[in-house]
Amino acid sequence: MTYYVNGKEIEIKKDLTVEQILLLEGFQLKQIAVEYNGNILPKLQYSNQLIKANDKLEVVSFVGGG
Repeated sequence: MTYYVNGKEIEIKKDLTVEQILLLEGFQLKQIAVEYNGNILPKLQYSNQLIKANDKLEVVSFVGGG
């Protein structure tokens, strides 16, 4: 199954949740926002939302500074 994270095509062989994918890709869950197929995905749904073929995730990281 193929899905996309920030435009990068990724192939997986088993069902994964958004949370599992984000952790595999090295994202810090507390410092990001996720758009799932064009809609903002609430953090509480990361662990429940299963990825399906051709799903698209856009991940934005928050960076502190001044």
